[in-house]
Amino acid sequence: MSQFDSLIIGEVAQDTNVDYDGTTVRATGGAVYYSGFAAANMGHKIAVLPKADTTQVDLKAAFAAAPNITVYPLHSSHSFVTKNVYHTPDRERRTSTVDSVIDPYRTDEVPRIDAAIWHLAGLVGGDITDEMIPFAAQHAMVAIDVQTMLRCVENGGMVYHDWAAKREMLPYVRFLKTDAAEAEILTGLTDRAEAAKLLYSWGAKEILITHNTEVLVYDGKEIYTCPIKARNLSGRTGRGDTTFACYVTERLTQDIPAALKTATALVSLKMETLGPYMGTRADVEAYMKEFY
Repeated sequence: MSQFDSLIIGEVAQDTNVDYDGTTVRATGGAVYYSGFAAANMGHKIAVLPKADTTQVDLKAAFAAAPNITVYPLHSSHSFVTKNVYHTPDRERRTSTVDSVIDPYRTDEVPRIDAAIWHLAGLVGGDITDEMIPFAAQHAMVAIDVQTMLRCVENGGMVYHDWAAKREMLPYVRFLKTDAAEAEILTGLTDRAEAAKLLYSWGAKEILITHNTEVLVYDGKEIYTCPIKARNLSGRTGRGDTTFACYVTERLTQDIPAALKTATALVSLKMETLGPYMGTRADVEAYMKEFY
């Protein structure tokens, strides 16, 4: 049995989020941050390998409020500093600008950590190089949020490009996460179920696609969906990270429908409050009883 359920690799971000009504919130963020809190608060034993300019950011303090997390901080010459401006009430459209990015993760700086899943949770292209994927696959089941391969920083802005090495790298991937827009960039398909099937045919074993209405999973046999039931979207930031981290760790002990329902209920509850998920498994179970 592994020491950790999941090792989450990705930078902690310094975020400024501007809502469609002009409300501005400065906060710690990043996929590793939202993912770590979500999985740990569900009772999973989590290791995180966050990276930032450690002269400016206390990485252990960033995760201090989460249970079951062991932090292995890595220093970078710069931190990831970004601003997200949301244009619509559903928060589906946003403009992101980036002031600075981290030094890329290197295979030789990853400590020897025994985890069932290695969850690659970078934020932009270059954070996590293609070579990290087969390296991770030598150690554990690989989960990857494809945003780290599609989002690119150009002239201070965030733009999306297809992942050149996708056909080569997807066979190493046990769990692949995209949102609806990213799935279309990868496959050219607007139908999420068809996109998931194509991504499976390219080698990924289990595909999770988030959308503002539902979460979809495909395992090569069946399409599974579960509706998002958040009563408000004040905590929209971190939706995909929260969903994916919960889903992959729940899959260690649950079948797809159960893991999908748990993850979708968790993210629905999380989106009602700013910041990472700070509740418990009991809170998610109560939410499922009421709304699912």
